[in-house]
Amino acid sequence: MRILVVEDEPLLADAVAAGLRQHAHAVDVVYDGGAALERTDVHDYDVVVLDRDLPVVHGDEVCRRIADAGGPMRVIMLTAAGSVDDRVDGLALGADDYLPKPFELRELIARVAALGRRSRAAAPPVLRRAGISLDPHRREVFRDGRYVPLSRKEFAVLTELLRADGTAVSAELLLEKAWDENADPFTHAVRMTILKLRRKLGEPPVLLTEPGVGYRIR
Repeated sequence: MRILVVEDEPLLADAVAAGLRQHAHAVDVVYDGGAALERTDVHDYDVVVLDRDLPVVHGDEVCRRIADAGGPMRVIMLTAAGSVDDRVDGLALGADDYLPKPFELRELIARVAALGRRSRAAAPPVLRRAGISLDPHRREVFRDGRYVPLSRKEFAVLTELLRADGTAVSAELLLEKAWDENADPFTHAVRMTILKLRRKLGEPPVLLTEPGVGYRIR
């Protein structure tokens, strides 16, 4: 998934981002509400992890604008205030979930994963096609019963291709979903990752190139 972390405490923001990246997500980080609105205007994030008490633009306003836009972007709001009234207020603004500080990182990661599933069309718990099975939760991939070790980027790209269920996925969309904003769109990162995936998945080839369109699983 492509995730935006919005938190004005840099150490916490970077720790959350690192934890999410360990689960093969592409993560951008900003430290104030104004920067968050700039990013959400440009990128189609699956989930926004949003601190409520932000400088420049308050988290409430950021949440309200995301909700008013009416897109598939999901918001989990974080705050040091954990009363029932605070949670109700946050949800009333359009947040999809609410987590009081302090929190366990593993719980946040699980909640983000749950929101990500809601931001997409329903998908089976294990993705299967052309002899490939991918378990997003265990982060395991098998080809015809053979375990296939993948890097986080390879896993993220293969997930997107399997979700497409045989239709072609453009390099641009793969770059949007599997890399963060620091990725150079003019590099060969997607092509090189596809080449590595083909090699690891083995014979017969199942990862095809559609010239001028993108990539797909047979």
